[in-house]
Amino acid sequence: MIGSWLGSRTKRVQRTSPLAAVHTPPSAGVLSCRVLDPVNEPVTHAEFAVSDTTGRKVVSGGMDPFGSFVTTVPAGEYRLAVSAEGYTPYRATATVGENALASLGDVTLQVARPPELPSPGDWEIEPTHSSIGFTARHIGLARIHGRFNSFAGVIRMADQVDHSAMHVVIDAASIDTNVRMRDDHLRSADFLDVQRFPTLEFYSERFVHKGGNRWAITGALSLHGVTRTVTLDTEYLGLGNGMEGEVRAACRATTELRRDDFTVSWQTMLARGIAVVGPSIRIDLDVQVVRKG
Repeated sequence: MIGSWLGSRTKRVQRTSPLAAVHTPPSAGVLSCRVLDPVNEPVTHAEFAVSDTTGRKVVSGGMDPFGSFVTTVPAGEYRLAVSAEGYTPYRATATVGENALASLGDVTLQVARPPELPSPGDWEIEPTHSSIGFTARHIGLARIHGRFNSFAGVIRMADQVDHSAMHVVIDAASIDTNVRMRDDHLRSADFLDVQRFPTLEFYSERFVHKGGNRWAITGALSLHGVTRTVTLDTEYLGLGNGMEGEVRAACRATTELRRDDFTVSWQTMLARGIAVVGPSIRIDLDVQVVRKG
């Protein structure tokens, strides 16, 4: 009777195991991991990527609220990469057997050292290795991608970075969506009205460190004769050396503009109930700067 009771108890435990609910095809297994910080708290914003031995990505995703992931993959050898903002990436290999669990257990991420900041002084935007792009919806359907081909700017780095300043000037007529007729219309009085407002300008004296390599750069954007406060969500990428040995710094930044905030509307079509350009426009910047002098 005791053996019978233990046997039935074992079956109950197996039936209630969390992995019992994971459907595993005959030729597949389960890979799992829990990601912690140095004080054993779950890193819930971490992301994982599983690749095969050739480097081809098999599956990727985020963690659950406990910092864990569980994924089903074909049996075989895999490479796992775990990354999270502010931490040094973690890499490991794992062998997943058929109808078996391959658990890496608890993985502790180490806090990454922030990249070195640019030295105090004036740093010029280098247009050849920089871009200012935008994405908007066309009549509520497909996304339209474009860019500005002509711009210039300077970042004045202060001894205390949060006291730094930035000034960027964009040639409005350089707008380019790779369709000449559309670009001519965007330059017209219906939209940017480049004859009256030949430039877009952004000026900031507020740099706020958000942790790790994230910064918020808040300033005034003048567009179409209207000035509004805009914040750039910025990722600082660090320093490097160019082909001639010059020191460069790089960053990526994004923001979202509401078209109506800058009175950029095509009134003729709006009167007919057609929103030719969506209400919001996403701006994406990839910037390299070089120390002046």
